[in-house]
Amino acid sequence: MHSALIPARYILAGLGSIAMAIIYGLKVNLSVAMVAMLNHSALAHHGASGVAAKEHVNAEPVCQGSNSTEAVEDGPFIWSEPVQGIILSCYFWGYLVSQVPGARVAESFSARWVMFFSVLINVVCTLLTPLAAKMHYVAMIVMRVGEGIGGGVTFPAMHVMLASWAPPNERSVMSAIVYAGTALGTVISMLMAGVLAGTLGWESVFYVMGGLSCLWMVLWLWLVQDTPTKQALISQEERDLITSSLGTGSANGHNEPKPPVPWRKVFTSAPFYGILIAHVCNNWGWYMLLIELPFYMKQVLQFNIKENAVVTAIPFLTMWFFSMALSKTLDALRTRGKITTTIARKTATFIASAVPMVCLLALCYIGCHRGIAVGLMTLGITAIGGMFCGLLSNHIDIAPNYAGTLMAITNSAATLSGIIVPIFVGQITHGNQTIGAWRVIFFVTIGLYIVEIIAYTLLASGEEQPWNKGDKPASSIEAAEAEATPLNTKESKHNYNGQDQ
Repeated sequence: MHSALIPARYILAGLGSIAMAIIYGLKVNLSVAMVAMLNHSALAHHGASGVAAKEHVNAEPVCQGSNSTEAVEDGPFIWSEPVQGIILSCYFWGYLVSQVPGARVAESFSARWVMFFSVLINVVCTLLTPLAAKMHYVAMIVMRVGEGIGGGVTFPAMHVMLASWAPPNERSVMSAIVYAGTALGTVISMLMAGVLAGTLGWESVFYVMGGLSCLWMVLWLWLVQDTPTKQALISQEERDLITSSLGTGSANGHNEPKPPVPWRKVFTSAPFYGILIAHVCNNWGWYMLLIELPFYMKQVLQFNIKENAVVTAIPFLTMWFFSMALSKTLDALRTRGKITTTIARKTATFIASAVPMVCLLALCYIGCHRGIAVGLMTLGITAIGGMFCGLLSNHIDIAPNYAGTLMAITNSAATLSGIIVPIFVGQITHGNQTIGAWRVIFFVTIGLYIVEIIAYTLLASGEEQPWNKGDKPASSIEAAEAEATPLNTKESKHNYNGQDQ
C-alpha cells in the first residue's frame, strides 16, 4: 500500500501543489506565447500600439545600458494593443464570478470533484486555444473566461480539502506545499512556453502543456478522496491520526449537512477582517513584485531581454524553498508548545509584508545599481512566500467548516489588486519611465504593506471562532459544546492541535 511509503495526506498535498502549478501555468503561458502569436511588423506598419512598437514610445530611461530588442519572428495575428489587453485580462472575469459558488459546492458536496473539474476546464480551454485564436479573438476571450472560471475555484476547493486532511500541527507545512505550487507553476510555465514557442511554434505551447496536465487528472481521481474516512489507500493509523486531531472521529463530515454560512457573523468578525485586509494588501505587493518589477528592471534599469528572463525566474525557486523551511519551523515550534497558532500566522504574515516593504523602500534610493536591484527583488519575492503558511492558512484556523467560502471572499477582493495594479502603473509611468515615477508606485505599495502589518497584527487570530458552528441559537451551541466536552478536554492537553489555548 502506497501510504506505507508516503502518507496519504502528503500525496494529497503534492497533487494539490501540482494542480495549483497547472492552473497558474496555464494562466501565464499565454503572456509568453502571445509574443510569438502577434504579427509585430503589421502592427507597427498599421500604427497600432503593439508589443514591439510600444517599447519605443516610452520616454528615455534614466539608466544607461544594453536593452537590446531581439528580433521576434512575426506570428499570424494582428491584434491591437486594446484587444491584447482584453484577451489577457478577461481571465479575471471568470475568476471573480466562480469563487463563492465554487466554494459552496466544495463545502456542501465534494471539493475533490470541484478541483478535478477546475483542472479539466483549464485543460480543455487550453487545448482549444489554437483553434479559437484562428477563428476570432472573441473565441479567445471565451476560452480565457472559461479558464478563469475553472481557476477561480481552486483556492476555495483546496482550502476545503486541507480542512479535512491537514492535522492542525501540520497545517502550515501542508498549506505551504500546496500553495507554493503557484510559484513553481509560474516559473516552469514561463520557461517552457518560451522554449516551446521558439522551437515548435506557438501552438505547441498549448498542446504540450495542456496534454501533460491530463496525467494529473488520472492520478487525482485514483489517489485522492474528500476525507480520510472515504480514502481506501491509507493506513488505519494515519486515518486515526487525522480524524482524532481534527475531532471528526469516525464520522464523515461530508455526509452530515453543514449549516448555512452565518453571513452576519462573518462580516462582523474581527479575525475575518484581519485576513481580508492582509490578503488585499499582500496581493497588491505580490502583483507589484511579480508583474511590474520586471518592467522596472527592463525599462528603467535597462536589462536586456535574456537577462530579465533569468532574473525573473530565480526568485520563484527561492520563494518555494523559503516557504517550505518557514512553514516547517513554525509547525515544529507549535508542536512543542513554544508558540500559538496566532503567533505563527502573524509571524509568517509579518515576514511576507515587512521584508518586501523594506526592499521596495531600498529600491527607491539605489539608483541604477542593477546588481543591488536584483538582490532586493529576489529577497522581496522570496519573503512573500511567508503568506502561504501565514494569512492563506488562517481561514482554516478560524472556521474550518467555511474555509472555502472565506477564502473565496478574501481572494475575490484580493484579485481586484491584480486588475488595478497594471492600470495604476500604466497611468503613473505613461511617457514617464523614470525612477521618480516608480518611487511614487513603490511608496503607495509600501503604504499598503504598513496597513497590512497593522491590521493583521491587531485583528488576526488563530483560534476557531464560535460562528464556525453556524448561525445556531445559543442553546444549540451550548448543547453541542456539552456533548463535545470529552473531546475538547483531550484536545486541550495537546495545544499543538492548532487551537490556541
